[in-house]
Amino acid sequence: MQVRLLYVSSAVGPQTTTVTGSILKTARAFNKAQDITGVLCQGQGLFLQVLEGQRSAVNRLYARILADQRHKDVELLAYEEISARRFGAWAMAHVQLSSLDPMIQMKHPEFDPYTASGNLVMKELADLVAAGQILDELPQE
Repeated sequence: MQVRLLYVSSAVGPQTTTVTGSILKTARAFNKAQDITGVLCQGQGLFLQVLEGQRSAVNRLYARILADQRHKDVELLAYEEISARRFGAWAMAHVQLSSLDPMIQMKHPEFDPYTASGNLVMKELADLVAAGQILDELPQE
């Protein structure tokens, strides 16, 4: 059975390209071996991540994520059984969030992903990916 998991967390310390690059390198190698796909959005002190794959593999990875000291306040926003992957093209795609992105603004400057519905956050994330916001390379600091 395949599942999709969406969570939000807050960065501990600055979100540098070094930290993000380390996360992506590890995630891409691990996820490929575990047949997990998804997307990582990071910026403005936040991480938003979607994981897709077999339930047991996604659950094990989420347990590792919960223990990761590079972030805090990890909160599960959505968890659902799926028949098809939405982000199946990437072992881990990357979207850099800026204060101008609709994900952050959500047409309301006071947007807080911790209080937004999981469905709304998933829709906005999917819109960013559909609009071509995926980064193949990390920006230079």
